[in-house]
Amino acid sequence: MADAQTGDSGPRRLIVHLGVQKTGTTSLHHSLARNAEQLADRLIIRTPEAGTPMRPLGRAAIAFSLDPGSDNEARLAEALATVLDGLPQDGRTVLISHENLAGAMPGNGGETRLFPLLPRILGVLDRVAAPMRPVYAIYRRPMAAWKASVWAQAVRTDGYGRTYQEFLDETRDLPGWDDLTDRLQQAVPGRWQVFDLADEPDASRPGQQLLRLAGLDDSVIAGLRPLAQPSMQRLNTGATEFLRRLNNLALNPQARSKVADLVTRAQPLFNADHRPEGTL
Repeated sequence: MADAQTGDSGPRRLIVHLGVQKTGTTSLHHSLARNAEQLADRLIIRTPEAGTPMRPLGRAAIAFSLDPGSDNEARLAEALATVLDGLPQDGRTVLISHENLAGAMPGNGGETRLFPLLPRILGVLDRVAAPMRPVYAIYRRPMAAWKASVWAQAVRTDGYGRTYQEFLDETRDLPGWDDLTDRLQQAVPGRWQVFDLADEPDASRPGQQLLRLAGLDDSVIAGLRPLAQPSMQRLNTGATEFLRRLNNLALNPQARSKVADLVTRAQPLFNADHRPEGTL
């Protein structure tokens, strides 16, 4: 764990996990779902499951980060209020987790900076959550490795069409994680935590540092059912390059999404050494 700060959020604790993207959040969500029954008496957990208000909340955070006008700010506030209004009224700690709550990552919607609207997003979240005082948490990775994963993810899901070198050129002025933690401290002094992904002791039980922040002890964490493998692993080089070139074609988003799903399911076809069985 690095740069830990804690705060008193009153009689009911609210932990808001902001991601960020490409730091194991999808694996964490799968683990939380897999262990939902075991955790239910300790935590109220909200993740972006299909059909839940958490999906609109993530979209609203992205939209506000790319266009921080009053309309998008109001939509973000309304989306969070909907999530909070649906919480059971008891004393359990609340854990809200969505990797898009920090805003658009580099490569999404023309963004080339390091979550520049995060302080304003936190201001909206704080205002709506009052009188609760959230503690905010993020995970980080070494910047070079994170950039490589972010580029590949932007190609896969956000329609990014430039090469990795072009992406590096666009983000050459991206600051380090210390810049982000400085802005966290200015925005929500004493109410934030930053965890290093490398400090997670067991990939099959992800998010252990976050779960400790939420009040789980080591014995409970050790008893969680493990994942068989990490989620949202990076596509192979050939599949990523195919999608990058596809992103430069004039396809409607639905068609592009369907092709991307096919590519994801048929990655071996994009390996130059692949030898299919049978006769073509």
